[in-house]
Amino acid sequence: MGSSSSSLSAPVLPLHIKIMIACQSILTDISRRSNDTINRSFLNLFNYFVKVSPNEKPIEGIKAVDIVVDPNKNLFLRLFTPTDKTSSDRTLPVIIYFHGGGFSFCSPDFFLYDNCCRRLAKNIPAVVVSASYRLSPEYRFPTQYEDGLQSLRFLDSKISHGFPADADLSRCFLAGDSAGGNLAHHVAVQYSADINNFRELKVIGLIAIQPFFGGEERTESELRLTNVPVVSVEKTDWHWKAFLPEGCNRDHKAVNVFGPNSVDISGLSKFPVTLVVIGGFDPLQDWQRRYFEGLKRFGKEAYLVEYPKAIHIFYGFPELIESSLLINDIKKFIEKN
Repeated sequence: MGSSSSSLSAPVLPLHIKIMIACQSILTDISRRSNDTINRSFLNLFNYFVKVSPNEKPIEGIKAVDIVVDPNKNLFLRLFTPTDKTSSDRTLPVIIYFHGGGFSFCSPDFFLYDNCCRRLAKNIPAVVVSASYRLSPEYRFPTQYEDGLQSLRFLDSKISHGFPADADLSRCFLAGDSAGGNLAHHVAVQYSADINNFRELKVIGLIAIQPFFGGEERTESELRLTNVPVVSVEKTDWHWKAFLPEGCNRDHKAVNVFGPNSVDISGLSKFPVTLVVIGGFDPLQDWQRRYFEGLKRFGKEAYLVEYPKAIHIFYGFPELIESSLLINDIKKFIEKN
């Protein structure tokens, strides 16, 4: 399986980005226990520094509000709405965004995702709905997929207070990065199989940004890219073990989506057109490329964008040129569909 690569052996990053990534990695590594649990009490000590409050008063043309989906499950949406519109009668597409974090970390109010969704809302422009979901290992497969689908049903009902009238739910795009990209795919599968039970919400596109897929096999990019930030085989193995039901391996249908135990999506005629985003310094890139090829093999419309010098979670850093390129590519994808 071919891999995108750079002539450099390691990514070149600004010092402050290296420091931010290193600090985040240290915190998450310390919190991950050898018995596949997470020290949430330790992580909560840093909430003041990493979590961002919503803002009803627009900041740089974006208003953000939190909407409760299910208080019993602590599910909520962070709704980002552009306030600087060029035309009062113009409707906006809706992007439902699922955050990354290996299914175990982060939330819509995590500073990286708050900032990322603000940039999408402002530059597309679009109404961006950042959806929370319960985290592993406290909640394992298929909880995250069920929570994602519940958020879609909640939006379809349009009962949420404060949902903008100019949001066009008939032009809805599922999006997600890393674990959120995996989640977006599986929610798209469930939505496509149950499309007749949705009244107003219509998913017409899927944006999978460096989606977190895998398998028992070690791919060339996983073996080669050992000196890169954020992702390593040790970390991905831990996250899969914490996410999957006890006794399951990485060829589970949630992980290896076109592997030996995969779900046949050939009959899902309404599966949305998909944009797959790959970075050249992401060890997961071979699995992401197989995902793109699998979609094509099953007759689905799919497009591939590769940034040869991009690390995993590059989109979280506006200073990186690839982050701006991604916004432009997403904008073109949405405008085309």
